[in-house]
Amino acid sequence: MTRTPSIGVLIRALEELARIQRESSSRLARELGCARASLPLLRLLHDGGPQHLGDVAAQLRVDLSVASRHVTALVDTGYVHRAVDDGDRRARQIALTPTGKALLDRCDERMSELTEQTFADWSDEDLHTVAHAIDRVTTAITKSASLLATAP
Repeated sequence: MTRTPSIGVLIRALEELARIQRESSSRLARELGCARASLPLLRLLHDGGPQHLGDVAAQLRVDLSVASRHVTALVDTGYVHRAVDDGDRRARQIALTPTGKALLDRCDERMSELTEQTFADWSDEDLHTVAHAIDRVTTAITKSASLLATAP
């Protein structure tokens, strides 16, 4: 398959975006005093409520053992807690604690400050246009990843 120049430009742009996102989220996590991997998990629990470990792993798109290590670290720091699932006494649900919610609130506040500073000279129209394009890219990559996961 021949790669068009536009595809190469897109690949390089996505790689650079991924790098700067990793660097930025690492700096933010250090500033907040937590692990970089903690923030998406806290967001997931905040937005979706208590979850089973398998659901957390699936939504974060990581292996169960990876999700388990992250959850254990968050339990140890008091950001989340495990509780027996009333519907299935053998299962445990993971839920955000008030301390975890406070950390996430600080993260949201700092992210808003940084984003406003970064894009201060962009118009609302530009921001909506870029957000729409990023949503389209995310949808396309998610669909492609789903196809790869179901391929024989």
